[in-house]
Amino acid sequence: MKAASRSLRQSLAGLVMLGMVGLAPMAAQAGESAVPCDVAHFLADQQGMASGEIRGDRLEDVCGTVVHVYGKRRTRSGWHGYFLLQVAPGRVIRIVSDLDRMNAPAWPWVAEGDHATVRGRYYYDNPRSQGIDWTHHGTGRNWPTAGYVVVNGRSYQ
Repeated sequence: MKAASRSLRQSLAGLVMLGMVGLAPMAAQAGESAVPCDVAHFLADQQGMASGEIRGDRLEDVCGTVVHVYGKRRTRSGWHGYFLLQVAPGRVIRIVSDLDRMNAPAWPWVAEGDHATVRGRYYYDNPRSQGIDWTHHGTGRNWPTAGYVVVNGRSYQ
């Protein structure tokens, strides 16, 4: 399990060094210190979950370009906003924001083409049902880490 993740990270690192994959290790906010962005770690976790080698939710720090924004939807836990983030060429992940818990303007506060950095909980049910949620400032009994979304340098929690 660890060898496969390490092997994927090493392969991605080699592609980054060759300029074949653009993975920024850090994304800077305007006027603040850099926020983490570890796409290689996320891609390794994603592969590990898909293969069954990794189970359970994972904390992820990803960044990339917004490629699609959905309207807000009401779920059993409240209003949520969804967008797709391209984290590497051909690799897109759904981002879920709990609009009732975030300090943010009316949805949508993100648009196609925006650069976003996200910290949240990566869940993987199957290849068609996966994403990063818990992108707000709160924590809970089932998830102890606060998240955020930074869009073009502006932070939403």
